[in-house]
Amino acid sequence: MKKDIPQYKVEDLAIAIVPGEEEELWDVFVLNLKDEKIRSVLINSRGYGELDGEEIKTTVLRHFFEEIGPLQIHKIEPIQTKLFDITNEYWVSFQYEGYMYDKKYVFVKGSISEINFTPIPFLNKRGVMIR
Repeated sequence: MKKDIPQYKVEDLAIAIVPGEEEELWDVFVLNLKDEKIRSVLINSRGYGELDGEEIKTTVLRHFFEEIGPLQIHKIEPIQTKLFDITNEYWVSFQYEGYMYDKKYVFVKGSISEINFTPIPFLNKRGVMIR
């Protein structure tokens, strides 16, 4: 029965978007804030929304990391700043302590902005982060 399946909440994992070397490209990172490694990390990224009156959908990109060590960060992908005007979604699945976890991180239209900047652990930079 569905009620017998344990429902575990994703904790100590974050997605951060920080300004990159080029003005038009920023970087997206996954942060493992746990004291233990996570395995089989699969991240699906996509963007969607309306831009200049036209419906936009980006290609779904999939990224896989065999493992991410404790208190480590991995770059997922670059993101073009013109995509900040649509919703950007990162769906993360991973294995931890014998269970599969997943969580959807959604950066809504306009949320990737300097007014929402916060310090990003491990990078010594400021950016937008969802935990």
